[in-house]
Amino acid sequence: MSDSVIPPATAVVDPELRERIVLGIKDALPRVLGREVPEDLENVCFFTDLSLTSASTIELVLEIEELLDIQVNVEKVSLDDLRSIDRLADYVAGHLVEQD
Repeated sequence: MSDSVIPPATAVVDPELRERIVLGIKDALPRVLGREVPEDLENVCFFTDLSLTSASTIELVLEIEELLDIQVNVEKVSLDDLRSIDRLADYVAGHLVEQD
């Protein structure tokens, strides 16, 4: 049996899971950046405000996977999905890979 991706259009995003993802992002950001980050990240753009690159944002996703013991399909991630905490949380929650 192989891993299957939950299609985002049919996936029901669990609000509790999404909140755990947001908290995971906030927890992992300082490690990925190697520095402290502002407390209020709600309106922060990862690229312009925090100087994340697309590569470091993928590193962030890997940190979240490890922290929350989940797998995320990153094959269809776009730059828009990597711009902010809300967009990344939505992407991660909508692109989980079910493990058989």
